[in-house]
Amino acid sequence: MGEHDGREWRDQQRRAVRAHADAGARRRAAEQAEAAELVAWFVAEATRRGLRTTRLVARGYDGRSRYRTRLTGWYVDRAHSRAIDVRAGFHLLTVPTSLRARLFGADPQPDPAPLVIGRGGRDGESVPLRALLTRRLEAGDNWD
Repeated sequence: MGEHDGREWRDQQRRAVRAHADAGARRRAAEQAEAAELVAWFVAEATRRGLRTTRLVARGYDGRSRYRTRLTGWYVDRAHSRAIDVRAGFHLLTVPTSLRARLFGADPQPDPAPLVIGRGGRDGESVPLRALLTRRLEAGDNWD
C-alpha cells in the first residue's frame, strides 16, 4: 500500500465517520421534534381535561434536598423527577445542591424530551414517552 493509497483510505474513513455522525444528528433532531409534538399534545390535552397543575419541586443531586421552582405543570412520573410545565417544557427535576437554590429556589431549564424514557438506564426499564403521557392523562388528578 503506497502513501497515496493510505491517504485515500484515511479520507474515505473520515467521510464515513462524518456521514455516520450526520445521520445520527438528523435522527436525534427528528426524535426531538416528535417528542416535542407529544409534549405539546400532552399540555393541550391536560388543559382540555382540566388536570390540576401544581408548583413543581426540584430535588438535589444528593437525593435529600428539595428546592422550590417557579414552574407550574404536571409531574409525569411517580418519582416526581420528570415534569412538563404549562408552556410545554420538559424538565428533569434534578439540580445541583446549593445554598443559593435553598434560599431563592432552583431554576431548572427545559430539556429536549426523549422519545423513550429511561433508555440506556442501569435498571433496564424504559417506557415510550407516548405511553407515559397517556398513562398520566388517564390517571387524571389521582396521580399521586
